[in-house]
Amino acid sequence: MVQAVHRAIHVLRELATATPRLGVTELADRIGVAKPTVHALLRTLESEGMVVQDRETGKYRLGPGLVTLGNAYLDSHELRTRAVTWADLLANQAGAAVWVGILTGSQVLVIHHAFRPGGSVQVLETGASLPWNACALGKAIAAFLPAERRGELLAGELARLTGASIDDPDRLATQLDRARETGYALEEGELTLGDAGIAAPVFDRSGEVVGALGLVGPVERLLAETVRQECAIAVREVARSLSRDLGAPRNAGLRAAG
Repeated sequence: MVQAVHRAIHVLRELATATPRLGVTELADRIGVAKPTVHALLRTLESEGMVVQDRETGKYRLGPGLVTLGNAYLDSHELRTRAVTWADLLANQAGAAVWVGILTGSQVLVIHHAFRPGGSVQVLETGASLPWNACALGKAIAAFLPAERRGELLAGELARLTGASIDDPDRLATQLDRARETGYALEEGELTLGDAGIAAPVFDRSGEVVGALGLVGPVERLLAETVRQECAIAVREVARSLSRDLGAPRNAGLRAAG
């Protein structure tokens, strides 16, 4: 690896988690690098619009250049491009919001968000990063990963965001096995109290799982006995259609994990 690039990325990641800004000394302490080096990195990143310095405090925050890069990534992502139409279809069919996500490390990145039909105020979640074990999207993806990768996720840190979040590897493994049997995963109040999720895996032309698509909304709207099965079937069928749109073979879900 190129050390300077690695350090610059480390600086950006620290700023992404800081509240609200960090100075040169704080960043140097966090990444274990001398202040002159951090200052040089920040000046370079600032010249490219990746960070911005507050003129009153001298501290730094993330810059607008990252938005351009992020949007370019989303616009060029095949899953997101293909998913837009299918996500809108599912949102209208189920009357609920739809998220499309991919796994990055142990987090699920929401790459598309189709709003729930209606005029109510909703917050765009595209770009949100979610612990894989606390959301239906993450469980749907993990269930169809190769056994070794699935084991790594179960052995890693398992976040607890609410009292309902599951951080027991054995319980999660049972849920993943169930998701492989049914073709969809569930989440109830594990990410946000009162909300639920139903998600199904999406496969590409190689037959590997590349993401997931799912409904998100109030527990009573998605998981009530009268609608749960109907919603789950709708999610699974739309995810299959999206997979076919990506060129996935018909046996993708059967051979995806060993």
